[in-house]
Amino acid sequence: MVKTILGIGAHFDDCAYGIPGILLNAVRKNHRVVILSLIGDYSNWNAVKGREREITDGTNAICKDYGVEHRFLDFASMKYDVNVSTKQAVAEAVAQIKPDVAFMLWPHDRHADHEVASQLSKIALRHGGQLVPPGRHHHPQQIYLYDNSPRHTIGFEPNTFVDVTDEWPKASEWLGRLMALGRGEKYDLQKPDRAQRAKDSLARYRGQACGVKYAEALRSANMYPQEIL
Repeated sequence: MVKTILGIGAHFDDCAYGIPGILLNAVRKNHRVVILSLIGDYSNWNAVKGREREITDGTNAICKDYGVEHRFLDFASMKYDVNVSTKQAVAEAVAQIKPDVAFMLWPHDRHADHEVASQLSKIALRHGGQLVPPGRHHHPQQIYLYDNSPRHTIGFEPNTFVDVTDEWPKASEWLGRLMALGRGEKYDLQKPDRAQRAKDSLARYRGQACGVKYAEALRSANMYPQEIL
């Protein structure tokens, strides 16, 4: 059965850093994969001044190259919070996407945008039925939380590991292309940037924890029964 897989992040690169291998694994298995980035207004990012549309259009195009549908809301960094209008906006997006499996940011983070995005994701995924018209909310069968690098995430303790060794070269390339887009540079396969190197180290570490070469780690929102035999 084809499932809809949803990754929610604050910024254009959050899911491509946190769970690229998992999402590409889902693409390989012919599932529908959607990323929802809550921040779609980059007008107050000095690093991309004058290139705001390039960031959103470029992200959509790059993700499409990997079989991933990307959507933006219109929030701006540090200018959105948890209130009725933002809760309704995220809940409406989730209702439209109708995810069977969803991934959201870990709530404890050094970046305030990530913390707000996590709270809004939790509300929309768990309680969206109280924010959209009756019958429109689609509760995911499974919800998982992901970390967003050692520089940001605080106190993340995973209980679920996913082997992403087969997807790793493409996952790293995907992240590298988005990082180059953010800098306004052409992507160079031979020169991995800082984010790629950090993610490679983290994925190797997660792999060591579960006995594979590369892995990504999650925290399940609930305890789900697993078939082990």
